[in-house]
Amino acid sequence: MGKSRVIYITGGQRSGKSVFAEQFVRNLSSNPIYLATANVWDEEMEKRVQKHRLRRGKEWQTVEAPLCFDTDFSGRTVLLDCLTMFATNHFFKEDENVEKSLNKIKAELEKLFSQEDSNFIIVSNEIGLGGVSTNETQRKFSDLQGRLIPILFK
Repeated sequence: MGKSRVIYITGGQRSGKSVFAEQFVRNLSSNPIYLATANVWDEEMEKRVQKHRLRRGKEWQTVEAPLCFDTDFSGRTVLLDCLTMFATNHFFKEDENVEKSLNKIKAELEKLFSQEDSNFIIVSNEIGLGGVSTNETQRKFSDLQGRLIPILFK
């Protein structure tokens, strides 16, 4: 058994990251897994999710995982879309506590990446390129997001 591979794709919101990542993944696998981390909270989000599903096609297996990765993906190619949404879910579940959120996310990522012979393509938004926010919640979240990168590549 071999070690899993992690590929990180990042960019601005709605910049085409997901489309690029889906095409990349389809070059690696004919039956990929889409690991969906978003919560559907309104009609606009529901429409975006439906648009993504139609674009991907039926060859994709979708696993919804807004807070935990409990599925065995050993030997598979998985597109996790997106790490920012996964972090957001934990951040608000943990009442904006960066340390608690980071520990939960780290445990889930370690569980995910411990699976053997898998390809994990991780999509994430760029956070903080526009400078330091005046909003405390945004600053805390930027700190959380920035602290996830070393976890991905240790």
